[in-house]
Amino acid sequence: MPSKPLRFGYWMPVFGGWLRNVEDEGMEASWAYTKKLAQRSEQIGFDLSLVAELNLNDIKGVDAPSLDAWSTAAALAAVTESIELMVAVRPTFHSPALFAKQAANIDGISNGRLALNVVSSWWQEEAKMYGVDFEQHDDRYGRTSEWLDVVNALWTQPSYSHDGRYYKTENTVLQPKPVRSPRPPIYAGGESEAAKNLIAQKCDAYVMHGDSPEHIAKKIEDMRERRERFSLGPMQFGVAGYSFTRDSDAEVKTEMDRITDVKSNAKGFANYQQWLQGTQLEQSMSLQEYSVSNRGLRSGLTGTPAEVQDQVGRFAEAGVDLLLLQFSPQLEEMERFSDSVMQPLGA
Repeated sequence: MPSKPLRFGYWMPVFGGWLRNVEDEGMEASWAYTKKLAQRSEQIGFDLSLVAELNLNDIKGVDAPSLDAWSTAAALAAVTESIELMVAVRPTFHSPALFAKQAANIDGISNGRLALNVVSSWWQEEAKMYGVDFEQHDDRYGRTSEWLDVVNALWTQPSYSHDGRYYKTENTVLQPKPVRSPRPPIYAGGESEAAKNLIAQKCDAYVMHGDSPEHIAKKIEDMRERRERFSLGPMQFGVAGYSFTRDSDAEVKTEMDRITDVKSNAKGFANYQQWLQGTQLEQSMSLQEYSVSNRGLRSGLTGTPAEVQDQVGRFAEAGVDLLLLQFSPQLEEMERFSDSVMQPLGA
């Protein structure tokens, strides 16, 4: 059993799925399906949903549908009651003052359930298509740092002026403020030195790609040490994972074979290769991992219900506060996970 309670979250499938080698996962990128998932997830005990932000589909290929993150989030805020909406935002695509206004309004619609997942952009082709400047890796984090300063100040101060390298505002007034006090929580992930130092200094939670509890424990300890160097209090820690449960080892193997049937000619392969070139990862990536996004299989959250329950407990012992899960097909596997893992653990 976990030594402390974990929150369970999931990635909203705004790209129509998570398996790059399976063309149709039965989870269309549509408002109707997204609304259905969000409302059902509240009923079965999920605490949070992450809404990713990309204007192109990096899972199914650039010509496939994908939903806009922030209009989707505003709509979800109005039709849900309890789930936290962690919405990705990329500073290169958003003016900080205008964004702060928009996000504060969505937080009001949700009655204080909005959270940010701040992402420094990695996809150069997408930026060119949408007329956005694409900067080098560490420069993107420099922009993100200043962007966060402006957003935070506008959410917490009566008025604010800023004259920086990337942004300028003058006596900006933002009303109404967000409902959540002192501000909506800010999550972020990254594995470069620039990313980890920024997150330790200016964010509330660190979210990590899928990995074993042992590796995650080391990352948490490193981030806690960085946090202490900035004389800041504790932060939250989240981990991504792809999950399914089956009743027998044979059924587990059959499902794993389906998931990892890698097809390097699939439409999402080129996007995956470009992502690798635009990031600074701590570990090399295998071709097999291409089939499932966010290194989800490394978390080891697949197997029989008892095996997955035990792995959840190991993550809790490692210091993890939140599991951010992917399922395919989303609704059916989410319900199975709730029944076979969350409810037995008392979640």
